[in-house]
Amino acid sequence: MSSADAYPARNSATRVAIDTGGTFTDCVTVRDGALVALKVFSTPHDPGAAVRQALHQIGALPGVVVRHGTTVGTNTMLERTGARVAFITTRGFEDTIAIGRQARPRLYDWFQPAPESLVPADRRFGIAERNTAEGECLVPIPPADLTALVERIRGARPESIAISLLFSFANPQHERQLAAALEPLGLPLSISHKILSEFREYERASTIVANAYLAPRVGTYLGKLATSIESAFDGARLEVMQSSGGIISARLASAEPVRTVLSGPAGGVVGAWKLASATGFDRIIGFDMGGTSTDVSLVDGASGGLRISNESSVSGVPIGIPMLDIHTAGAGGGSIARFDAGGLLRVGPESAGSVPGPICFGRGERPTVTDANLVLGRLDTGNFLGGAFALDLPRTRRYMELSKGPIATVEEFAAGIVEVIESSMAKAIRVISIEKGHDPRDFTLVAFGGGGPVHACRLARTLSVPRVLVPALPGALSAVGILLADTMREYSRTVMFPIDASLESAFAELEAQGAADFAAEDIDGTVHRSADLRYQGQGYDLNVPFSPVMAAEFHALHQRRYGFSNETRPIEVVNVRVRMVALAPSFAQTSEPLREGDGRQALVTSRPVYFDGEFLDTRIYTRDRLTPGDIFTGPAIITEYSSATVLPPGDTLRVDTLRNLVIEVQA
Repeated sequence: MSSADAYPARNSATRVAIDTGGTFTDCVTVRDGALVALKVFSTPHDPGAAVRQALHQIGALPGVVVRHGTTVGTNTMLERTGARVAFITTRGFEDTIAIGRQARPRLYDWFQPAPESLVPADRRFGIAERNTAEGECLVPIPPADLTALVERIRGARPESIAISLLFSFANPQHERQLAAALEPLGLPLSISHKILSEFREYERASTIVANAYLAPRVGTYLGKLATSIESAFDGARLEVMQSSGGIISARLASAEPVRTVLSGPAGGVVGAWKLASATGFDRIIGFDMGGTSTDVSLVDGASGGLRISNESSVSGVPIGIPMLDIHTAGAGGGSIARFDAGGLLRVGPESAGSVPGPICFGRGERPTVTDANLVLGRLDTGNFLGGAFALDLPRTRRYMELSKGPIATVEEFAAGIVEVIESSMAKAIRVISIEKGHDPRDFTLVAFGGGGPVHACRLARTLSVPRVLVPALPGALSAVGILLADTMREYSRTVMFPIDASLESAFAELEAQGAADFAAEDIDGTVHRSADLRYQGQGYDLNVPFSPVMAAEFHALHQRRYGFSNETRPIEVVNVRVRMVALAPSFAQTSEPLREGDGRQALVTSRPVYFDGEFLDTRIYTRDRLTPGDIFTGPAIITEYSSATVLPPGDTLRVDTLRNLVIEVQA
């Protein structure tokens, strides 16, 4: 594992993964059997500029396959900068997307404002039509109504159109009629039976509206990026990471951008899981701390591995397409510290990003978590990004002195910033572990992102997690996950069958669609079947693999998840699901023999570092020089190109055969 600068430009890069973050854009490829990483500053005004810069710097060659994790869709949802959407549904249901569900964030607060809909009332349109839940046509669309609707939509001047008719998952004919009539308008069309052919009207409509809201911006971005890559590298191809942890074509991502809203974080989960499982840890909590946010996830190999949810929410908008179960907190290296009106220290969620960035980057003037870590001695001033970028400590101390308020010293101010941000991150980890019935003591904390290894050991101690794993290239692990991810497409359909009904025709229909889609892209895939089951009369369901014993598996899962099961109660098949998977080219990590050592060959210096209220003389190691079998106890800091690992006093680090850092945390 190394940085791109360690290799001459003549080495080929035929498959490259690029993850765009708030502060840095990470680029990873494979050279001479090793993963090679490069970081460049993100360019928020034009994210594609950093992508192109990274490709040229890493030495991409003609025919390169570029795999991209993008935050364009995520940022569009967060900033509410999407398209003007026209929403079309069955007459009488126009306000479904605004009414939503009864559930509210604060149940007894009568004065909380209603969530703002992505589509205002004047751009919600109803059409006279009706199908039954079984797909029988009751009211066909009157031709005159269709003509009038097209003119009304033309007059509303939308930039994108979302179509979600009642029970279209059972009979899509009316949606097809609408799409044909609206096609001459030349606007992006998001059609529910193509994107999410499932019941639950509100969630389906919300998903389709979100897709339409994102389509112009994400489609334009990916289209321009694909064109620029193809013009720079003959025969190049752009692929995109989707929220479920699989790769799709840029063409599909442009048409269905709702599948990419957790694109980057999904790469981190896949990377953490693949590298941790190769090391022998199959129960992990992923801890990804980047420049603007922290993403946490839990993967339990004993319960099927990666957890995919079909009931996610992004920026308050329900999204029904499959996504990895990821929880995000506004806590990153660029999170800005401030005092509120009551004089309490707050950190985040506002971030300095890459522009202007933290104070130590030379342009920012407001203290951030990165600045605090620099003041506390946890970061190197001259070895950041392998020495390619110098951190300005005097400038940082000067501005933090001006911002520290009533706190006595800059060091105490910095320690307070770190304590507040770590409290926020610990709360996020509790959400995906303790609050869902998982004991953190049974898991390994996999730390990655530029800031993850800096804070991991203290977090592990707070949460009683016994072990921390820092994989190779932690600062670029999301890009590693994107590079190693499989190509994947998910298909689903609501059926509402009893458990003993034949599901073969429903599965065959979805598999035929998947086979055709893969064949169009010249890909061979394997089929994975599953079904959403529930006890008859329930309002929620659980997904289990399709098999002759799936009823027994459902009972067992229901018992584990909810604490009870009832084997005498009828079971209903709600949805059938098909996942088409084409495995990524394999990458075998080189395993090295262990030898006894204390890491002295990697020891470069020592310096005072702040731990628990005092500065302690702390050894500084270079990770590239550590060898498998090295073992030592903190306090220590292990520096590398993409991050730094802080080893507190009492914690013990060892280097395993794959050069991962495995840290046993003192209780």
